[in-house]
Amino acid sequence: MKRNIIKSLFCLILAVILCSAGVVPFAAAQEDITVQPIDIKNPDFIRGMDISSVIALEKSGVVFRNESGEREDIFKILADSGVNYIRVRVWNDPYAADGRGYGGGNNDVDTAAKIGKRAATYGLKLLVDFHYSDFWADPGKQKAPKEWSGMSVDEKCAALYDYTAASLKTIRDAGAQIGMVQIGNETTQGIAGENSWQNMAKLYNAGSRAVRSFSDDIPVAIHYTNPENSYIKTLADFLHDYQVDYDVFATSYYPCWHGSLSNLTEVLDYAAQNYHKLVMVAETSYPYTLADSDGHDNTIAEGNNNTGENMLWDFSPQGQAEEVRAVMNAVNEVKNGRGLGMFYWEGAWISVGDTTGLSGDSYRERLTLNKELWERDGSGWAASASAEYDPDDAGIWYGGSAVDNQAFFLPDGTALPSLHMFRDVLPEGSYRLGDTNGNGEIDIIDATYIQRSCASFPIEIDERILSHGDIDGDGLMITDATMIQRYLSLIAVRFPVGIWMQETE
Repeated sequence: MKRNIIKSLFCLILAVILCSAGVVPFAAAQEDITVQPIDIKNPDFIRGMDISSVIALEKSGVVFRNESGEREDIFKILADSGVNYIRVRVWNDPYAADGRGYGGGNNDVDTAAKIGKRAATYGLKLLVDFHYSDFWADPGKQKAPKEWSGMSVDEKCAALYDYTAASLKTIRDAGAQIGMVQIGNETTQGIAGENSWQNMAKLYNAGSRAVRSFSDDIPVAIHYTNPENSYIKTLADFLHDYQVDYDVFATSYYPCWHGSLSNLTEVLDYAAQNYHKLVMVAETSYPYTLADSDGHDNTIAEGNNNTGENMLWDFSPQGQAEEVRAVMNAVNEVKNGRGLGMFYWEGAWISVGDTTGLSGDSYRERLTLNKELWERDGSGWAASASAEYDPDDAGIWYGGSAVDNQAFFLPDGTALPSLHMFRDVLPEGSYRLGDTNGNGEIDIIDATYIQRSCASFPIEIDERILSHGDIDGDGLMITDATMIQRYLSLIAVRFPVGIWMQETE
């Protein structure tokens, strides 16, 4: 007994020491978290995640596990945890002339199609994020794809239209359920090498026309960043003045850079109320620890972006969950239910090889192997081949994940308890679509209950709960049971079986 007490005390002291240094040990990381539900105004509220690097990570040997430590498909883990949307970036040609990938997931159209297909298997919709570049596009870089080099803006518009239309067809034909399309990524300073408002508007509208011709039901998003700067309101004005056809005004929000949450709500509300747009946060993230686990420097670390008046939460799973909840709430506070939701950026970009606790030769050997995997599979943020396209940034600083400490998974791939905040923020009484007996799981019993109900067999089950089996919203029918069976057989279905839904009156 005395030995156990001493051991427990030692573990507690160790956890305190490590946490104070920004290192979250496994046991501490797995402690449960709590979040307050949000009275969500928009029934279509997005609780999304960008996991664009997942295919490259899996090629490098990364495996994902649910919170119990059992190996499982990451898309199922996310759906079970309350995520209802996946975001994937798309680059035109992220490969060098010799065929080596630029890294960052090597996210070409075919990779996006694979991600979209797997997402649909678990009822997850897809936001297709076109960068219209061969590698990272952000406020500092909006370089046109190699193939578009030397084109006039009108030629680029034609190329952008054709590329968007063909890409969407490829992704849909693979089995993805495309729910939204983003025309450009963080295009605050330009898009596809163009930075005049007139030319930017032409390119936006070319992309929008391609989406509209592909489907009348898919909303078009325009994505900016730096909401702390009043210029973002000017951009909302510009979209209106230049008659850009779009539906969703989106911004990134990282608390270390992008101001207060109240300002975020104000910026989004400006676009929503003045121009009657839906609004959302397309990217956010927050560390659950300040420790690194792959040997590549992190965006937020001890002494780097970890302080400031808007860094309001602990660097822990609890703090991570609270940040995401706070961002969701800031979007939800936009008037008239125009707040559409939020996407967490790269919530699974963990280490391809854990360096935690290693030193000397062991550390150097693991880092060498990590570098080989980043180069071979594109599982780091950039590979050396990217120097061909982006010599001044990626070509110098290429390497691993800069956000492994902001993932919702430990270095060994085990889901953190903060992940289930995506369902915990839903109002009381929320349910999983297809769960006809109210046990929180989707299984063959749910399909059986629907079949018995349709055959007028007596069922001792609450009719309100049974109605949760109405997958497509046209009443409880035998086709709903079939969709559940297809879901259980890992066959992608058209409707989101298993997705956590907000209960409505």
